[in-house]
Amino acid sequence: MSAIATTPALLPTYARAEVTFVSGEGCWLTDTDGKRYLDLLGGIAVVALGHLHPAPLAAAHAQLDALWHASNLYGTEPMARLAALLADRAAARGWGGTRAFFCNSGSEAVEAALKWARKATGRPEVVALEKSFHGRTHGALAVTGQPAKRAAWEPLAPVARFARMNDVGSLAAVVNPSTAAILIEPVQGEGGIHCADAAFLAAARALADENGALLVYDEVQCGIGRTGTFFAWEESGAAPDALTLAKGLANGLPIGVLLVADAAPEGFAPGDHGSTFGGNPVACAAACAVTESIDPDLLAQVAANGARLAAGLAVLPGVAHVRGRGLMLGAELDRDAGSVAAAALAAGLLVGTAGQTVLRLTPPLTVTADELDLGLGLLREVLG
Repeated sequence: MSAIATTPALLPTYARAEVTFVSGEGCWLTDTDGKRYLDLLGGIAVVALGHLHPAPLAAAHAQLDALWHASNLYGTEPMARLAALLADRAAARGWGGTRAFFCNSGSEAVEAALKWARKATGRPEVVALEKSFHGRTHGALAVTGQPAKRAAWEPLAPVARFARMNDVGSLAAVVNPSTAAILIEPVQGEGGIHCADAAFLAAARALADENGALLVYDEVQCGIGRTGTFFAWEESGAAPDALTLAKGLANGLPIGVLLVADAAPEGFAPGDHGSTFGGNPVACAAACAVTESIDPDLLAQVAANGARLAAGLAVLPGVAHVRGRGLMLGAELDRDAGSVAAAALAAGLLVGTAGQTVLRLTPPLTVTADELDLGLGLLREVLG
């Protein structure tokens, strides 16, 4: 394995594996020793089209030769174009028009959503779900439904109440006249790859309407075609008032966005929020290319390959069951998932974890059936 990836010059916020990657192409990475690895993690659902995909690569290169930064005091063509492309996607799915606020990450997008919802409603509380994960900044952490992640930083704001996924009674019990927003990941990522069912999302929509609250979906990990539809909420038909996107949007360049439906209440006014690097022209140019590349053919491929991968995982030794949608899958194991991921890495395969016993697979959406079969074969050897 290549040289250790940690250094004394870095704060110890990550427990990095002892491997350093220097290049990638498609679904493959190469380390400092020249060893190649099949990447079925995709930078944790970030490298949506695969490493060095020609479309975002060419778009980013062209923009680098034109303009890197101009400040949000002015407009840029890539930012305006990306906002229009995302609005078109929303309209095509019956959501209506949208307006965008661009930032640099999923946590920032969630922070923007929280501020927007509070300003739009004048209310202080947010309802979120147990096992959810919305980021590590203070506001996003406050609405993350994993007490162990919050404990060291409490007290946190805003005030959050937590319900159980797919338990309508639990949700109804905590939504009240002080609720600004109901915040839901249609597919939970860090919490173990749990899917919200259509009835639950419909109930959330109804509860928001009945109580004058806003429904916000966090699609930072599950959006941008990851589940086999451009937006993860589409299968349910329960449209939100706003949603957040980030990870896969620019194929690895830092970007996040809050999309607010035109029909939603007004929230922000000039000066209410901002982001120095938000809407960066290079990131937006790459994101335009990604958005245009996620077409019906690719989405059909995601659905087919997701089914193939789920079926293959289900019959592996040590796998109790598989859950998820599209190419966002979790395999519940009868053993520690971290040690399995480490053994897979040594065998030349990247997979992740989502909890102590859940193996997470979020490969590039462009992964081939042959590459999935190769990965399943390596996992079979690792699991014994």
